[in-house]
Amino acid sequence: MTDFPAAQAFCARFGISVPIIQAPMAGVSTPALAAAVSGAGGLGSLGLGASDVTTARSMIAALRNQTNRAFNVNFFCHRPAAKDSQREARWIDFLRPTFAEFGARPPEQLTEIYKSFVNDDAMLAMVISERPAIVSFHFGLPDADRIAALRHAGIQMFASATTLEEARQVEAAGVDAVIAQGYEAGGHRGVFDPALPDARLSTLPLTRLLSRHLSVPVIAAGGLMDGTDIAAILHRGASAAQLGTAFIMCPESSADPAYRERLSAAGAQTEMTMAVSGRPARSLVSRFTALGRSVPDEGIPAYPIAYDAGKALHAAAKANGEFGYGAYWAGQGAPFARALPADEMLRMLAREAGLA
Repeated sequence: MTDFPAAQAFCARFGISVPIIQAPMAGVSTPALAAAVSGAGGLGSLGLGASDVTTARSMIAALRNQTNRAFNVNFFCHRPAAKDSQREARWIDFLRPTFAEFGARPPEQLTEIYKSFVNDDAMLAMVISERPAIVSFHFGLPDADRIAALRHAGIQMFASATTLEEARQVEAAGVDAVIAQGYEAGGHRGVFDPALPDARLSTLPLTRLLSRHLSVPVIAAGGLMDGTDIAAILHRGASAAQLGTAFIMCPESSADPAYRERLSAAGAQTEMTMAVSGRPARSLVSRFTALGRSVPDEGIPAYPIAYDAGKALHAAAKANGEFGYGAYWAGQGAPFARALPADEMLRMLAREAGLA
């Protein structure tokens, strides 16, 4: 890694040997996946934003049973959703005919199915008790007291940013590294305020911009699929690369057969949608994303209230053999996904990038 001194420093600081991070990917990442990546020298991650305290604790325990290497746990820091009964009722009515196709009815009312880390005291207490090496944040930041509590527990922190302004907030909060999430990235956009216009910066220019203006390490994320991509982003100032879609086809991920089939299709295409969850997220093109094209974003309930309807619709369709309404998050590099065990994938990425 002599060609990448910033990556060498990053690895030494965060207890890894290869500057490659497996993205958290709530709903797809597993203890086995994270353990395999960490065991091979990278940084494995668990996406715990959709988990309750009991589930999160058990996943951390399962990961520790499989590796003694450093790993990352990720939480959502969205603003708690503001209820809008009229908008939610209109969304339910809009989805009613689609539910009816599968002999089902939509929920009578929608609820906020995920609690934000910004006001989840029980989750904070669990994390401080478990003391993972790294905690990362998506959709924003917790308050200064929570960051101080994590710091006091000896936990290092990352946070996603999609603009220089967001990244400066991350740096000012005392977070240890910024994840530069480009518009190519799969899954939910990490924008702090989805009501504001999205700058839609791509991974490369965003990484270069943040590397120029920040004093903390920058982790590039979005559309990176192989070692060539990793080497290119490290040459442009990144201290590490975070890959998500590249690990979905690994046998250790929890992606179901329908997800894997769609991702492995020749020329797999993605698009940004709010229809599934209520926040912009990059998904493989599906019946759900097509449905969302006919609705203005302002007609969709807030995240994660809209996700309550999305999950119910997927369950109703799946029960009838239709798999087109799942949350099939994937980045623009989807056509280049490869199916390998996670430890082999990590080692191959490192060789391709000239890191091993």
